[in-house]
Amino acid sequence: MHHVDQNMQACVDACLRCYQTCLGMVTQHCLEQGGEHAAPSHVQLMLSCSETCRATAHVMILGSPHHKHLCAECADICEDCAKECERLGDMDACVEACRACARSCREMAA
Repeated sequence: MHHVDQNMQACVDACLRCYQTCLGMVTQHCLEQGGEHAAPSHVQLMLSCSETCRATAHVMILGSPHHKHLCAECADICEDCAKECERLGDMDACVEACRACARSCREMAA
């Protein structure tokens, strides 16, 4: 069985938190807020971020050596999502989850 070390487990946890936070916020906050929060480009970014985080965690759990590539991409999309959510405002939980995931994924990609 593949052993997930402490750093990788922390990254898996950060990815899953970001997945849950982004998916929850886009469906339970952004769509209800309307306006720019519900713009197709913003919804697409948040859904892409949440799914990338989920997939990245999945690949790390599997023990695939490809996790480094996914972690690098995940960090990029999380940063984009954090910037956009910060710009729109009233999305602190998403901004924090995305930034934490981006930091952890950058470490795993290194």
